[in-house]
Amino acid sequence: MKIIEAKAAPNPRRVRIFLAEKGIAVSFEEFELTMENIRSAEFAGRNPMRQVPILVLDDGQCIAESIAICRYFEALFPDPALFGATPLEKAQIEMWNRRVEHGLFHAVAQAFRHLHPRMSEREVPQVREWGVANKDKALRQLALIDERLTASRFVAGEAFTVADITALVAVDFMVAARIERPDSFEGLARWYADVAARPSASA
Repeated sequence: MKIIEAKAAPNPRRVRIFLAEKGIAVSFEEFELTMENIRSAEFAGRNPMRQVPILVLDDGQCIAESIAICRYFEALFPDPALFGATPLEKAQIEMWNRRVEHGLFHAVAQAFRHLHPRMSEREVPQVREWGVANKDKALRQLALIDERLTASRFVAGEAFTVADITALVAVDFMVAARIERPDSFEGLARWYADVAARPSASA
């Protein structure tokens, strides 16, 4: 079993943090995201979406998408329950993870892909106006998360979960997307100091 990743990319980092929180050791294989490598038939055979991370099982089967990979390991190793233990916990964590992923994370990614010069070959066409619009959207989404974190220790409740992993990676990805985090978000700042200090954050 191995995970094919590009360590600098945000989605593989979500998986690394998740595995570190679980205490699961998996070998990683670095994949260089050049256009030649992305377009190769071998890479497409493993993931037709041509993205990392990809979990390659011992029998050769492949699982792509970071949350799908995390769910696979959650099923194998239920503790700690980063997707929740009770039906209510699972629903609340799913709700907040989707809010962060489809709101903040997606907006930051769109800003990065449509404004960063290095993405010009991969995001065709790059639409500058869309990138700028997503910077504003990211800040609006961040305000909602900040509001949540003024009333809750972690994103989905009182325990660290996959929703916090998604949020941490999204907030750190803002640096590459050149979106400045407002100093006025006190709930977010308190939460960020907490989760960024966890050993898994440097996985």
